[in-house]
Amino acid sequence: MIFKDLQTRVIQNYFAFIVKPFNDGDKFVLQRIVDFTERVMPFSELCRVNLSNPMSTLFLIPVPIADDALNTLSPSVVEVVGRLDTFIVERAKTARYWVKAIGAARPLPEMVFVEIGENGASDEAAKTLNDAFKNGRDVGLMSEAGCPGVADPGALIVALAHRIGMRVVPLSGPSSILLGLMASGLSGQKFAFHGYLSPKRPELASTLRRLETVAKQQQQTQIFIETPYRAQMVLEVAAESLQADTRFVVAQDITGIHERIISQTIRDWKKQPLPALAKAPAIFLLG
Repeated sequence: MIFKDLQTRVIQNYFAFIVKPFNDGDKFVLQRIVDFTERVMPFSELCRVNLSNPMSTLFLIPVPIADDALNTLSPSVVEVVGRLDTFIVERAKTARYWVKAIGAARPLPEMVFVEIGENGASDEAAKTLNDAFKNGRDVGLMSEAGCPGVADPGALIVALAHRIGMRVVPLSGPSSILLGLMASGLSGQKFAFHGYLSPKRPELASTLRRLETVAKQQQQTQIFIETPYRAQMVLEVAAESLQADTRFVVAQDITGIHERIISQTIRDWKKQPLPALAKAPAIFLLG
């Protein structure tokens, strides 16, 4: 029980100071991490592990967010990918494509690609990380697109790496959330990201109005994403539901050859027929 309480406090402190302020709404996330990490490495065993191994590192490797956008990756990403042979990834097929494009350390069949799994941390992924730590080997964590752990299922793997004492190194790269915010003209001092909203029009309209109220009361930019085939519907519902002076931003194919970023008030959106949005990944912001 003492170990369990200490384990919970350690992870809670990690989320409180490194990831985000901890609140009651996050208790289920905390408990999920505690239960998962306890299953893959009991805390009593962790206390006997040598945590001072400086040779074992989990590299958080960004992936381009648009086709043919390797130029958006930093030299450090190219250097790290060029020497790793083990990767924990969101989707193996995509990871193999980008590793080959960036510059693989060896032939792809000789490399290890372990998928994170639907729940964010499969047993195989956890075992791969533990084995790498015990043997002093480095591992790369790759998202399907963008930065691992941000709107991405890799957070549990990062939490496990911290728990077992593995060094965690985030590498700089493209994030559609931050790039969209940068280009929006909205406040970058206070903002909140909400992932995907409801795909149903009535629920979406209600949520947008609620986010609009929060944005105005707290001077906080609201950000969310949507799949390519629902982007047009989101724009239509926003135009119908939000107040005239609310700024609404659509950013698609950021860093890609078809990049399109439009930032204007709902009043201006409605001065002419709404544009037909491309079936491309979209970030939406309002404030």
